[in-house]
Amino acid sequence: MSKKTAALFLNGDPPNALAMQHAMQENPEFYICTDGAYHYINSLKINPNVVIGDMDSLSESPTNTEVIFIDDQNTTDFEKALQYLCDVGFEKVLVLGSTGGQHDHFLGNLNTAFKFREQLSIKFFDQSQYFFLADIKQKIDTKPGKVISLIPFPDAKGITLSGFQYSLNNESLSLVDKIGTRNIAVSETPSVHFESGALWIFVEY
Repeated sequence: MSKKTAALFLNGDPPNALAMQHAMQENPEFYICTDGAYHYINSLKINPNVVIGDMDSLSESPTNTEVIFIDDQNTTDFEKALQYLCDVGFEKVLVLGSTGGQHDHFLGNLNTAFKFREQLSIKFFDQSQYFFLADIKQKIDTKPGKVISLIPFPDAKGITLSGFQYSLNNESLSLVDKIGTRNIAVSETPSVHFESGALWIFVEY
C-alpha cells in the first residue's frame, strides 16, 4: 500500500524543472509550503492546501488556501510543517526548496529531518540530486554511471555496498574520519546495508 504523501516547499532556492519532475513522479496528494516559500509556489502553478509558519516572511496574503499561524520562535517553519503533517496522518514527505542561500539553513534542515526519522519518510529534491536517510537495508533507484554519495550522520557502522564502483564490506564511515562521497552506480539498483548509525544518501538525477 502506498504511503500518504505530501509535497512540502521551503524557502530555499525554488525547485527547478528537474527537481519538480522527480518529486511529482511520487504522486503527492497534498501540497504545503512554509510562509517564506509562498512567494514562488504560484509560479509553479501550484495552489497549496496549507501555508504554515510564523508568517515573518510573508509579503502577501494567501488566497484560496488555509493559513496556519504558529507563533513559536523555538522551532523552525520546517519543523512546524513536519509536525503538522505528522498530526494529520501523513507518512511520506517530498521536500523541495531546502537548499541554496545560507548553508547553515541546509544543515539545520538535515538535522530537523533526522529528528522526525521515526515518524516520517522524508525525501529531499534539490537542483541536481535527491537525498534521504537510508533504511538499514536500502535499494537505490538510479542508473549506471550516476554519482551517489554516502554521508554518515554522524557515523554509520558495518556498511556493505553492492552495485557500486567503489565497494565497502562491513566498514564504517564517520563525519570526523572517513565519508563516502562521489561513488558511482554500476547497476540500476545498487544497494546499501549497514548495522547501526545513520546514513544520508545523495543520488544524482
